[in-house]
Amino acid sequence: MVLALSSCSGNTADQAGIKPILKDGVYSAEFNTDGSMFHVNEAYKGRGILTVKDGKMTIHITMPSKNTVNLFLGKADDAQKNGAVLIDPTVDTVTYEDGMQEEVFGFDLPVPYIGEEFDCALVGTKGKWYDHKVSVDDPVRIIEDGEYTVNVTLSGGSGKASVNSPAKLIAENGVYTAELVWSSPHYEYVVVDGIQYDRLDREGNSAFLIPVRIDEAISISALTTAMSTPHLIEYTLFFDGETIK
Repeated sequence: MVLALSSCSGNTADQAGIKPILKDGVYSAEFNTDGSMFHVNEAYKGRGILTVKDGKMTIHITMPSKNTVNLFLGKADDAQKNGAVLIDPTVDTVTYEDGMQEEVFGFDLPVPYIGEEFDCALVGTKGKWYDHKVSVDDPVRIIEDGEYTVNVTLSGGSGKASVNSPAKLIAENGVYTAELVWSSPHYEYVVVDGIQYDRLDREGNSAFLIPVRIDEAISISALTTAMSTPHLIEYTLFFDGETIK
């Protein structure tokens, strides 16, 4: 089982400052096309697996059948020229909701941009090439279930409080949970997305298990008793997906 993590805010710019480049990692991403006959297999709900390594992006898309036999990054006319580098298919096994399995073709397509259309040509079993415009959107980081550590930063409040970093991170059944340990024993509860989470125990510094999102600012409230009267203080947490280990 894998967990998808919202990660759009982790984008950086290339040296020219023009096109967005994701941090290295593996993402689920939308694959959009301009043709009803060219789309991702229905079992994958319009999404593919985007791999980013050393700033280069490739998306694996699983097709509905074996009717598309090659892809080409660019125009159909260029795909038919001598020396054109065609993308050969892989054989993917798809399991549908009713349990039926089928072998279809998949492709590893280089992705020059996120969120912008680019040219992609295809050829079918009859040997005719077709031009298409495609785009890759909504990348979200994915990671296998398990226990990890992740760097976390805290901002807000008076600036005197801090939290332990790296923090323990648990991925299980589609939920991310982090163990948040404060630099003080005086926090009684925290509120995340309107839900109150009480401290884990009464000894040592205040610790909480809370749901989190990666590479996205998370607003929380924390009740402290360090002052003459309890105060609910606003903070922001940021869990850096690039540091997950």
